[in-house]
Amino acid sequence: MRRFAPLFALTVALPLTAHTVIAEDRAEPVPAAALAPEHPEAVAPRIQIAILLDNSGSMGGLIDQARTHLWSVVNEFAATRYEGELPQLEVALYEYGYGKPVQLSGLTTDLDAISEKLFAISINGGSEHCGQVIDAAVNSLAWSDSPTDYRAVFIAGNEPFTQGPVDYVTACKSAISKGILVNTIHCGNEQAGVDGKWRDGAMLADGSFLTINQNRATIYVEAPQDQEIAQLNSELNDTYVYYGDAGQAAAARQEAQDANASKLSPKASLDRAAAKAGGQYRNAGWDLVDAVSEEKVELAKVEAEDLPEAMRDMDAAQREAYVKEMAEKRADIQKKIKELTAARNEHVAAERARLAEESGEADLGEAMRTAVREQLQAKNYQREQAE
Repeated sequence: MRRFAPLFALTVALPLTAHTVIAEDRAEPVPAAALAPEHPEAVAPRIQIAILLDNSGSMGGLIDQARTHLWSVVNEFAATRYEGELPQLEVALYEYGYGKPVQLSGLTTDLDAISEKLFAISINGGSEHCGQVIDAAVNSLAWSDSPTDYRAVFIAGNEPFTQGPVDYVTACKSAISKGILVNTIHCGNEQAGVDGKWRDGAMLADGSFLTINQNRATIYVEAPQDQEIAQLNSELNDTYVYYGDAGQAAAARQEAQDANASKLSPKASLDRAAAKAGGQYRNAGWDLVDAVSEEKVELAKVEAEDLPEAMRDMDAAQREAYVKEMAEKRADIQKKIKELTAARNEHVAAERARLAEESGEADLGEAMRTAVREQLQAKNYQREQAE
């Protein structure tokens, strides 16, 4: 049985100390298959967020935090409901820092593609134009116009908000006129963010102003459940049944993003496993199990050449039975991961309490979770909790 708790009542375990990342250890990006359609057709309520990251020379820590905490933020949304319904999460990604902003992804449900783009960001430049990148995101993305959907920009960086050819005041006012909140995350101390107009930008667009230490990395608190979660995550991948032109590349990308998270930090890997067990990790664009479940394809109409080799010689009944078997296996594995993750979270919270650890300065993941809880509650979203 489940109950709903107000978002503001939430407490989330936070990373506390450093874990060094060696860039050359990361898995190479797999050539991207086609992303899930930008602004896909949806009847469910939507959560749409655009993440705008400064990739100038001093922001390596910020980019690593984005890579690390993507999955913890996804897990926050996975527990969110609107009138009892799981919203559809769509994420867009921009980089800015060397003049004209670059859209790395439009709004998409393909979270592995977002992760891949994050790991492909390189650090360079020194021209941080906040107004310009906000203007680009507000005017270029396929935003929903439903009053019940949550739409927000999250922009993170450290240089004055006033730089660049587009006035930040105009950009932020344009955003809120379309119902898009602008949350500003200043990398550095609060007063510098105030002086640099980061707080002003958030106030203009009904957003939150937060400050973080972009160089604060993540501590790994070991728990008894960790090895089993890792093993189940590997087994979970075996339940994916790719199809179509993009399918094989997307399956490879899934494996690559597992490797990226694992090499980045143990916590990132565990958060990713939890996200893959949640409702926001949807892959109907390339996985037959999700596609059939969501009624996006009719299995009988899929051509043999679009199926994985193991299914090509099956007759229609065998194919249907195989996909059903994978769906049941996946549901069982996801249930186990959720149970183990809940037990792990309890263990980690108790261990931190025992050691009297303090979270200290915030990081990007904490800042984003803090902002969305209050904002989602204001739009009558709730957070589902297991009783």
